[in-house]
Amino acid sequence: MANISIKNWAVDDRPREKMLLKGYASLSNAELLAILINNGTKDKSAVDVTKQLLAAVDNDLQKLGKLSIKEIIKLKVKGIGEAKAVTIAAALELGLRREISEKKISAVIQSRDAAEYLRAQLKFKNHEVFAIVYLNRANKIKHCEIISEGGITGTVADPRIILKKALENDAVSIILCHNHPSGSIRPSRADEELTKKITEAASYFDIKVLDHIIVSEEGYYSFADEGLL
Repeated sequence: MANISIKNWAVDDRPREKMLLKGYASLSNAELLAILINNGTKDKSAVDVTKQLLAAVDNDLQKLGKLSIKEIIKLKVKGIGEAKAVTIAAALELGLRREISEKKISAVIQSRDAAEYLRAQLKFKNHEVFAIVYLNRANKIKHCEIISEGGITGTVADPRIILKKALENDAVSIILCHNHPSGSIRPSRADEELTKKITEAASYFDIKVLDHIIVSEEGYYSFADEGLL
């Protein structure tokens, strides 16, 4: 028996036609994913395959979005091979980039401005990363860069690298940021000590640390808002 292609389904069951007639909001997550993979297996429709894929991640698109292509394949969902895993990963990445674009800002007025932009970029990372936002005198963002990546529990940020890049970008102030894959947004003792170390080192170059922001799926924590800077 050949693969069950969407084009062979009854018209009322075709996600593409349903989207055209009723809009994308009318489709379930499984139906949207089914459009991406196009066909199922000899035993299951594309929607059945994507329902199984979603069940493997507890029907949580955020969990699916965190998975690499290899990790999607390792879920061992019949009908999801490398090509379809690539398609799904690409679609989820586009969704993330759209969110980042919507949160993009030109100037930082308050902590929320930077926090929402950074959270959009880092909240789905399944390992800890440390990023820096470099700003000019008008608090406009000149550059934003991940400067180190670590494991699930931590990363190391080298003040020398941070300040070298600040000088290269002619930044007069910086915002530190890292994510907590665990979901907690409370700073650790190590986070506080690192913030003090970088703040002190930056002062020798007349560079001000405006904030240190911790982001996760739960929200964000601002050192500046909490009076820790």
